[in-house]
Order: sequence, then C-alpha cells, then structure tokens
Amino acid sequence: MSLIVVGSVALDTVETPADRRDEVLGGSASYFATVASMITPVRLVAVVGEDFSDEHLRFLRERDVDLAGLQRLSGRTFRWSGRYLDNMVDRETLDTQLNVFEKFSPQIPAAYRDSEYVFLANIDPCLQLEVLNQVDNPRLVALDTMNFWLTGESVSVLKKVLVHTDVIFLNDEEARMLSGKHSLVKAAAAVRLMGVKRVIIKRGDSGAMLFDDAGPFWVPAYPLEDVVDPTGAGDCFAGGFMAYLAFTGDLSDSNVRRAMVFGSVTASFAVEGFSVERFDSVHRGDLLLRCGEFGRLVRFEDVKL
Repeated sequence: MSLIVVGSVALDTVETPADRRDEVLGGSASYFATVASMITPVRLVAVVGEDFSDEHLRFLRERDVDLAGLQRLSGRTFRWSGRYLDNMVDRETLDTQLNVFEKFSPQIPAAYRDSEYVFLANIDPCLQLEVLNQVDNPRLVALDTMNFWLTGESVSVLKKVLVHTDVIFLNDEEARMLSGKHSLVKAAAAVRLMGVKRVIIKRGDSGAMLFDDAGPFWVPAYPLEDVVDPTGAGDCFAGGFMAYLAFTGDLSDSNVRRAMVFGSVTASFAVEGFSVERFDSVHRGDLLLRCGEFGRLVRFEDVKL
C-alpha cells in the first residue's frame, strides 16, 4: 500500500548527557521515512539545500525511500540545535535556522497523488491543506502538529484540515491547547468533535493513548535502562504506526491497536541512538521480538476477589 510523508528534512546538532552529534540527519520526514521503510516503501516530500550531503541521500535511497518529491533549492538546509537536560525529557533549543525550509511549498509529484496513506508531519496547516488538495482519494490521512500552530489564525486553518483527517498525533500540552480542556479524556473527545476519527496523545516515556469509537487504549513505552537521544521519537512512533497500517491494509479497530504497539516499539529503538543511527542495526526480527516483549509487559491473569 502506498504511503507518503510530507514534512521536514534537517541537519541537527544534538547534545545530551551521553554525548554530542553535529549536523546529523534530522527532521520529521527523515525520522518517519527511516522507520516506515523498514516494512513498506515510503514516498517523501520535503526540501533541502545545496549543502545536503550525498551520504544522507544515499542512506534514504538504500532504505527504499522514494525521493522524487524531495526538492533541492539554492541555499542552506534547515538546521536545528538543542541540548537535553539530565532528565532526558526537557530540552533547550539553542538555534533554529529555517533556511530553504522557510520557502517550502509542497509539490506532490503526479506519481504520488494516488497515495493511499498520507502523513502530514509538523508543518504549517496551510501547507497541510495544500497537500490534501493534491492527493486523490486517500484511505487514511494522519497529521502531527505543534503548539506554534495552535494559536491565532493558524488554528482556524488547522481545524479546516482536521475535517479531512482520520488520525491526529498530539502531546499533552497540544491536546489541551487545541481543545481548551485539561482532562486528556475530555480533550480527546473535544478534538474528535472537530471531525477527527482517532486521537493519539503521545506521552513520552509514559507511552501513548488512543481515543476512538472502540474506546480508549493505552500502550506503554518500552522500559529502557538508558536513553541516548529522544529527538524524533514521536515521528518514529508515527512512522511505525502508519507503516504497519499501510503494510497490512487493515484499518479495523483491533489492527489500529496493533499499530499503536508497533509504533511504540519503533520509537523505543529510536531513542537508543543519536539521529537515525540505531536503525542501521535493527531488522524486522528485532521489531517482532520487541513486539512480543510488549505483550508480556501488559499480559496478566484475571483478577479474582
């Protein structure tokens, strides 16, 4: 099944208590595509500058990522620099340079317009709406957003996008901002009334929650002794989730819940290394093994009184 991601490709400089990496592959579309391509082909739409290395392009191509939608413009590639605190949750943004990403106008190649599974990564809602106008009749549309787009005129555009959206990924703060509700249960219900079928609330090392017609569902985060770099974990979760649905072609409630587990598994591998480097040594068998371990995490006998 055809899967497309529209988002950012960036060069990140990341410092954690463990180590530091300079100008490694980053951006929402890079993380998403790296993970998703482990089980299904991915079409990527993004923009980079003249300085984007052939090494990074080769990495994506070798993973069966279709780069026909990757624009290369005159100028420098989007850059982000950040430092994580000792708790590996809170981080400080040190520098953001939009560069060519500031001029990004998604152009969906004709060969991509029949994409059945569409993921709109964290970009301007106006651009997300542009993308939806360029794809034909997708089976499932999912999107990510951030607090920057949840105020002012941007949120009104976002609500227009939500009418055409099947799944939205939010964190706690974003869910509360968009809904005006503090309770995450009430927040998810309010967002669903905006037209979204399924709301997924990402909670970092506390896992993720799904709200849909079948009722709430929670998947834990895999317990790790050491977290090396949390950057892109949410995009990897989304990549695993969407890839599993595209690979299976099954949008039933039970399969969506399996996709939640698969997303949490892929995110757990992502944080074990900087950038996408951990996926150089992860194979399908590793994914399946950890999926089984997730089952043992939550399996228990009936409670008896």
